[in-house]
Amino acid sequence: MRLFVAVWPSEEVGEALARLPRPEAPGLRWTRPDQWHVTLRFLGESDPDEVAGALADLAAQRAVAGLGPATRLLGKRIVVVPVDGLDDLAGTVVAATAGLGEPPEDRPFTGHLTLARARGPVPPGTVGTPITGGFPVGAVSLVRSRTLPEGAVYETLERFSLG
Repeated sequence: MRLFVAVWPSEEVGEALARLPRPEAPGLRWTRPDQWHVTLRFLGESDPDEVAGALADLAAQRAVAGLGPATRLLGKRIVVVPVDGLDDLAGTVVAATAGLGEPPEDRPFTGHLTLARARGPVPPGTVGTPITGGFPVGAVSLVRSRTLPEGAVYETLERFSLG
């Protein structure tokens, strides 16, 4: 099963994201509100019971995720809202799941919410929209990912409360 560990934004943050401009452009595909999350650790093909066992005793503190200051590109083709404040939580999740799934990426954590993906260059005016705010993080979720023709579908398998 294709899995990742994530946090979901608050309803208020979801409403703010929904108000951001979404210009139409060839090759630009906007994500849906049910897809908005911050991935703390991508696991790939993994056993959900093994991952749940590793997360059951997660020794992590609650956090506050901060958004902004503006939408930007991650790489050359992904439009995101930067998210800070989750570095320690992501590190704890990576440490707890280090022997499971795909090896963790060998780069610093970059918190973000993906808003759109482009097949080619991102059209001018797509990034740079100011956004601020934040949300409390009191749990992490083990999420199943399925890729369908209409886009990714995510299913929370289990939630783990933070201390």
